[in-house]
Amino acid sequence: MNNNRQEVLKKAKSSHLESMRRSLNARLEAARANGNERLVKQLEAEAKYLHL
Repeated sequence: MNNNRQEVLKKAKSSHLESMRRSLNARLEAARANGNERLVKQLEAEAKYLHL
């Protein structure tokens, strides 16, 4: 039972990280498309901080 819980938590963590990665990439694309270099730098710093 403990193994099952650990597996569920591992999958949840993986899904959450992938969701954050997709969201950040979409925000980066939008910032680049709009020429917002300041926001691009902030989002790149966020990605680095979150190890994405």
